[in-house]
Amino acid sequence: MVKQFIKIGLVSISDRASQGVYEDKGIPSLQAWLAKALITPFEIEARLIPDEQELISSTLADLVDHQQCHLVLTTGGTGPALRDVTPEATLAIADREMPGFGEQMRQISLQFVPTAILSRQVAVIRKQCLIINLPGQPKAIQETLEGLKDANGKVIAHGIFAAVPYCLDLLATADTPMPYVETHAEVVAAFRPKSAIKPA
Repeated sequence: MVKQFIKIGLVSISDRASQGVYEDKGIPSLQAWLAKALITPFEIEARLIPDEQELISSTLADLVDHQQCHLVLTTGGTGPALRDVTPEATLAIADREMPGFGEQMRQISLQFVPTAILSRQVAVIRKQCLIINLPGQPKAIQETLEGLKDANGKVIAHGIFAAVPYCLDLLATADTPMPYVETHAEVVAAFRPKSAIKPA
């Protein structure tokens, strides 16, 4: 049996980090979180690029169309500043929008700061790939992916990654199957309907 793996594109979008003005923290944070959260083996395609809309769009399209990523996570460029064009670049190459991801990310961030309503993260599907815009700060990235728990470990707000594995399941076709992604439940528990759960 061929061992399944998931191919994940990571795109950090920052003018200054891409110019070497300061060290990029987005990609290392995402890589560390994925290593902690995923049971399923994964392969990374990483890109560090400036806030240029056409470049962002072409990078995302390349990761889906040519690199054949199953999932693409972006970080940075989702605020209201004029240079923040990640959502527009993402929507420009989308087949379908998945608004629930952005709604939940803002709900999580609102637990901490009222300015969370200024974030414009979107999630879309292109072909058989899920693309999600994440916040720019490592702490916010972790919180939105994992969700929030109280001191007793009870979930206060579900992290968005809990829905990612089943979303990928639903993108499978007879000709192009998708990897069955599993997570460490203590980090983020992947949720599937009982009918979609495969036996261990």
